[in-house]
Amino acid sequence: MEPQDLLGSLAGTLTTVSFVPQVWKLWKSRSAEDISFGMFSIFAAGVLLWLVYGIMIHAVPIILANSVSLVLVAAILVMKIAFRS
Repeated sequence: MEPQDLLGSLAGTLTTVSFVPQVWKLWKSRSAEDISFGMFSIFAAGVLLWLVYGIMIHAVPIILANSVSLVLVAAILVMKIAFRS
């Protein structure tokens, strides 16, 4: 693996994994009251665009990190809708 791919993979892993505690907390508490739907919607759009960009340039670290991030952010948005009071 090239050094830049290794660096990209590490960066992508760290930024992607950072969403796991939030998803877990929302799932356990069944409350997404403090989550901004607008912010996460805009963020999801940005992640989707990064994913498309990664696909266009064939950058595996970008594709993998943003694919997983999109799933995690989508889970947060789904829980935001599902756990409305």
